[in-house]
Amino acid sequence: MAAITASMVGELRAKTDAPMMECKKALTEAGGDMAKAEELLRVKLGTKAGKAASRVTAEGVIAASIEGNTGALIEVNSETDFVSKNDSFIAIANAAAKLVAEHNPADIEALGQLAYEQDGFGPTLEDVRKGLIGKIGENMSFRRFQRFDGKPLASYLHGTRIGVVVQYEGDATAAKDVAMHVAAMKPVAVTSADVPADLIEKERAVAAGKADEANKELEAAGKPAQSPEITAKRIDGAVQKYLKEVSLSDQVFVKAADGKQTVGQMLKDKGTQVLGFTLYVVGEGIEKKTDDFAAEVAAQVAAAKAG
Repeated sequence: MAAITASMVGELRAKTDAPMMECKKALTEAGGDMAKAEELLRVKLGTKAGKAASRVTAEGVIAASIEGNTGALIEVNSETDFVSKNDSFIAIANAAAKLVAEHNPADIEALGQLAYEQDGFGPTLEDVRKGLIGKIGENMSFRRFQRFDGKPLASYLHGTRIGVVVQYEGDATAAKDVAMHVAAMKPVAVTSADVPADLIEKERAVAAGKADEANKELEAAGKPAQSPEITAKRIDGAVQKYLKEVSLSDQVFVKAADGKQTVGQMLKDKGTQVLGFTLYVVGEGIEKKTDDFAAEVAAQVAAAKAG
């Protein structure tokens, strides 16, 4: 079994806000598997342990370029937040978004070969990237991009860390409002039918785990466990609740005057249809290296003594 270190416990706590001892227990039970430990905490502690998605650690910016019905959204990463505010870094990010929209590169490598000059570097975007790395003294990379074409587009950037592009038919103002809503509420699909099967199965597994924990508590208290039929209904109910929470159409619209109107109802009133959306959050899904300061100091002291 992998050794459970203090840094691992601290990392899991930062992701979930769960108590330190619960984090250690979950890591021990999961054999050191961070993702499995996080799922175990969700089972035991509920949604409090589901904050990992909103706690990203990598730095950088999201940039967009929209011209008519053609546009692009791109994420460009840096090592530190300080560099993500650098004018040259922001300039290359905006230029890359425009190049994606104009030239439709097949992938990151093809994007890097497009013609571009900046800060005395060139003749390609990749040459500029390498030049800025040397100039600024920090690594930077183009992580991902999405190009859009053929349908009306609405976009919204929340600062430089969250970006949304919505493809739609109908009212432009309604579509812009939806883009802002997506940035705030972070749905995963337009409708519940569009939610990826793997996400549904993961949620079902969590719900099943919670139901099992509840039955164990009942038995420990000398009470009968719930019947398989009731347990199955509880699990299905939890999954349906999850689908409403992550489906754009079912979410309560952030601008709803009555606090009840869903996005789907608002769009119907406006005669508008959302065909799809893309949401980028800086660093989403990236684990940033965390240094164990105490271990580093101990190693330096040991090295000094050895010398």
